Amino acid sequence: MALTEFAVRAAKPTAKDTKLFDERGLYLLVCANGSKLWRLKYRFSGREKLLSLGAYPDIGLKGARDAREEARKLLATGVDPSSRRKLEKMAQANTFETVAREWLSLQEKTLSDSTLSRERSRLERFIFPHLGGRPIAQITPAEFLAALRRIDLRGTNDSAHRTRSICSRVLRYAVATGRAERDYTADLRGALPAATGGHFAAITEPAKIGELLRAIDGYVGQPSTAYALRLAPYVFVRPGELRQATWSEFDLNGAEWRIPGPRMKAGEPHLVPLSRQALQLLRRLQAITGHGSYLFPSLRSAARPISDNTINAALRRLGYSGEEMTGHGFRPMASTALNEQGWHPDLIELQLAHAERNKVRGAYNRAQRLAERRQMMQSWADYLDGLRSNCSANAGPIAAAA
Repeated sequence: MALTEFAVRAAKPTAKDTKLFDERGLYLLVCANGSKLWRLKYRFSGREKLLSLGAYPDIGLKGARDAREEARKLLATGVDPSSRRKLEKMAQANTFETVAREWLSLQEKTLSDSTLSRERSRLERFIFPHLGGRPIAQITPAEFLAALRRIDLRGTNDSAHRTRSICSRVLRYAVATGRAERDYTADLRGALPAATGGHFAAITEPAKIGELLRAIDGYVGQPSTAYALRLAPYVFVRPGELRQATWSEFDLNGAEWRIPGPRMKAGEPHLVPLSRQALQLLRRLQAITGHGSYLFPSLRSAARPISDNTINAALRRLGYSGEEMTGHGFRPMASTALNEQGWHPDLIELQLAHAERNKVRGAYNRAQRLAERRQMMQSWADYLDGLRSNCSANAGPIAAAA
């Protein structure tokens, strides 16, 4: 006799588990502890098997019967419902986001914090919202292309190509761990517009540099953002190295900022001599954020630095588009001007922390040229101050080391 909703609702536990049968193998297991569980008994390949269909009252009688009919349809096509469920669970456990975050955790030992943060951000912004919940082995090249085209249509062609590269590495990891058959993004080569190049927008004309500096001085916003903007031209480090700076890295009395290797792109420690102007900014900032770890703490939590896009967003607020100036643009700004002013290329490259191809020469330079770099950084700061006051836009080169 088939069950009724009233009979299911009225069923009471006894000292032992009891079964209330419906039809076609469906029954309600009333446990001694009071729980009520739906079960389906069926046969597959000559063996009796059991399938769990959920708990009452989360699943009512009608819902249990619907689940039973779905299982019977699978049986009619020669598919074992229990095996199908196991495969579905495995697929859900191996979604693109699950595998990608596992891959990201493994990169912590090899990538700098800034690079890792940037790659995680691209996945979280561009891929996870659209493909994160999909089983990684089932995502098609067309789905990846659709996600990447969304990025390209925003006018960020370079980000689209970089995101494709990250997805490719995640998929290769999935292949290596037996969770995907191949790297499907390989089919997308040529499907996106060609990359526009890796150069960062930067202002390099002296008069326009002066305008930018005056605009920065007029920035009204959070102190972390304002001071990061003001310090960036003087130190011209990478944006990630700047925003993640901690007070423990600074020796203000010795006028030095020592960035540890794990935070540098090349993985080697880097020393930034601090000009008088940079020290003045840092001492003012110390009165504001010196009680914490980060120079530029996030507004939401002092335990985290400002986000990767904070400086770029501030430049946009000042009216500078992404084609005019970026947070990374302070580096080519300094490089262009210092080279034009006659400073030795080795000094500039060392201060930019560009990897030295000749390892012997690189080791010599790091050991021998700190005094000259100090002189260059102070002269650069003085030059910037002259441009800011609009009295050196057309001046000749500052005194350069021979």
